[in-house]
Amino acid sequence: MRTLLNIIWLVLAGFWMALGYAIAGVICFILIITIPFGIASFRIAAFALWPFGKTIVKRPDAGAPSCVGNLIWLVFAGIWLAFGHIVTGVALCLTIIGIPFGIANFKLVPVSLTPLGREIVSTDDPRTFGVA
Repeated sequence: MRTLLNIIWLVLAGFWMALGYAIAGVICFILIITIPFGIASFRIAAFALWPFGKTIVKRPDAGAPSCVGNLIWLVFAGIWLAFGHIVTGVALCLTIIGIPFGIANFKLVPVSLTPLGREIVSTDDPRTFGVA
């Protein structure tokens, strides 16, 4: 079922969302000082491309630099990205067929708000349940 949902997601929204995050990542790499944000953009792009069967967990080794980076990200990009995901998710949830895709958009909100210090893992990974 995950594969079918991912294929439909890829065709309808995932490709375009991943492309947008990838373009933002390239721009961040060009600006050199924003390379950590570029890396985060590429991670989000991979998650936006194939979101079903994956989830987000906090990295226990993330420290103060990721917190400061997240504050900068939140001010310049995070609020707008999260708002876009929420609006799109609500619109998709208005139709019965779009509910799983709306939920996938809601899954992208936390990582679009604060991408640094988070890791995208498979839902089968023990870290998903707080183990290991």
